[in-house]
Amino acid sequence: MDQLAPSAQYSPYLFFSAQEWSKFRADTPLTLTSTEVDHLRSLNDPVDLDEVRRIYLSMSRLLSAHVEASQLLSAQRRIFFNGKSATKTPFIIGLAGSVAVGKSTTARVLKDLLARWPSSPKVDLITTDGFLLPNEVLHRENLMERKGFPESYDVGALLRFLSAIKSGEKNVQAPVYSHLTYDVVPDSFITIDRPDILIFEGLNVLQTRSLPPDGKFVPFLSDFFDFSIYIDADERLVHDWYVARFMRLRETAFRNPQSFFHRYSQLTKGEAQAIAEGLWANINLKNLRENILPTRPRADLILRKGADHMVEEVALRKL
Repeated sequence: MDQLAPSAQYSPYLFFSAQEWSKFRADTPLTLTSTEVDHLRSLNDPVDLDEVRRIYLSMSRLLSAHVEASQLLSAQRRIFFNGKSATKTPFIIGLAGSVAVGKSTTARVLKDLLARWPSSPKVDLITTDGFLLPNEVLHRENLMERKGFPESYDVGALLRFLSAIKSGEKNVQAPVYSHLTYDVVPDSFITIDRPDILIFEGLNVLQTRSLPPDGKFVPFLSDFFDFSIYIDADERLVHDWYVARFMRLRETAFRNPQSFFHRYSQLTKGEAQAIAEGLWANINLKNLRENILPTRPRADLILRKGADHMVEEVALRKL
């Protein structure tokens, strides 16, 4: 995995081909069907049951070990505090990566696999989309062209949400986002009630901020994560997937008159292609280079995809 580390000798990661990684599934059972995977995958994402068997079962086994270790540590801490810290602490998995790289599919497949462990844990999934600032605010602050960049999120709300989840609070609310209207839905929330595992997916969930010179505490979203995953691919491939997805949406979701992007469905193929290229170059590529890709080395697990959208290489952080 030369793109990730110039020298494996000094890298904090262990590197595996997809074939090598698949062997770590051991006796982990395949609990999803082909039909279920079809329903879980996103538009233009070809992940199938073979990919689940090849990549996701080993991930499930690894995460099972981490969750079990976290639970044992939590029990030891309760003993240390003489039973005064008995609050159940959810295991939080952060999932990052560019647009069109397959984060949503990975999150949904992983959620269903983890929920089917023999212990039947309660697994919830939240995306950061709902924590974007409303379009009204983005327009006012001249940030619509920066939507998806770190400054376009309500960071305070994100931190309060994760802090409440990690504290074991009941019925924590997360705002809802509509991809149809391309905006946060007013007064609409998803309630998360003390899950065993929470998957937290978004473009910039591994993002850091400048540290204050006075040493004051500055929390990052990743401070609340127990494990983090980055979905990676060559920039050229992500470009191709993004444009292909845009053109497919032009023929499907964009045709809905209520869609924020309905106007694009009225364009010729050439005009729509030009729009897609412009959105990629002026927004998504900039966000990838400036904010998303620099967070890749902060992940515990990196899944690098090839041209067919399937994982080719895996990097696992050393203990």
